Amino acid sequence: MIISFNYILAVLALLPGYLYSQEPQSIKIWDKANHNAFTDIGYFKSYFYCTFREGISHVPKDTTENGRIRIIRSADLKTWEPVTLLENDRYDLRDPKLSVTPGKRLMVLMGGSHYVNGKLIDLQPHVSFSSDGTNFTNPVPVVIEKSVQTKYDWIWRVTWNGRAGFGVVYQSNTPDNRNKVRLLKTTDGISYNQMTEFNIESLPNEATIRFDRDQNMIILLRREANANGYLGISRPPYIEWKWKTLDYRLGGPNLIVLKNGKFLIGTRLYLPGSASTVIYRTDREGKIQKTIRLPSGGDTSYAGLLLFKKHLLVSYYSSHEEKTSVYLAKIRLSDLLKH
Repeated sequence: MIISFNYILAVLALLPGYLYSQEPQSIKIWDKANHNAFTDIGYFKSYFYCTFREGISHVPKDTTENGRIRIIRSADLKTWEPVTLLENDRYDLRDPKLSVTPGKRLMVLMGGSHYVNGKLIDLQPHVSFSSDGTNFTNPVPVVIEKSVQTKYDWIWRVTWNGRAGFGVVYQSNTPDNRNKVRLLKTTDGISYNQMTEFNIESLPNEATIRFDRDQNMIILLRREANANGYLGISRPPYIEWKWKTLDYRLGGPNLIVLKNGKFLIGTRLYLPGSASTVIYRTDREGKIQKTIRLPSGGDTSYAGLLLFKKHLLVSYYSSHEEKTSVYLAKIRLSDLLKH
């Protein structure tokens, strides 16, 4: 019998003390909707912001069940107040991602899925902005250059570096049943142009981009069909890439590059018959050096990561307490860095 590394890792995850430190404490910060999921966290104008999708279920049947994007904020990480609710009559809005533009506006990028009778008709990313953290613009469709635009586009996250933002768009429902993935660049968060196209197998999709101190671009990318994650690195102008297959699968991948060059990765740990949200500390090759498993289970993952002072703040969703809800964990950075 052939036993995969993923299966071994999943079994080891169940052994007390093996690779894992004690679970950090987390608090539930939102559970108002029937399904609260796909989170991100940020800091803007003296407030912590958390955003996520509110819906009836994980995937809507039609426009009557479209998900909406909730944004809440807190000054102390204890008391959270609702700020706004973004919605669209046609699109199920989901997977919101926060960033601060060079113009000092809080930007919310989100996917838009159009369902009719349970069938996906098209995908259209949307974006909303706020200058004060209180008033947000109505979501508008992003504009991808026509030569590469399709009916099934999803820009999963935008990361700003200098005056430009960078994101990976994945395009599904292609004639050859292979997802296309492209590196895009924007200067306003609305209009995007292609920098390069990647040739990656196993249905690549969700991706997070970060930069290190030497201006190398790093991409953490999820693949489907039980394929392990991909880690890419490139020097400016970000056309030539070196890719490495990781030893583990990814789900809702997020990434922080530490000052010492190592990585913090937020992702889903796939367990036999279940799942958990975890934080990995890895080397630059993505090799796991430490794992912190968050209180989670069932339908879970999509961690937002924010370094604030001496802590890592993690927003995530989970159904381990029956109802799918949004949680916040606060982890001392020293606990992540020590062996």
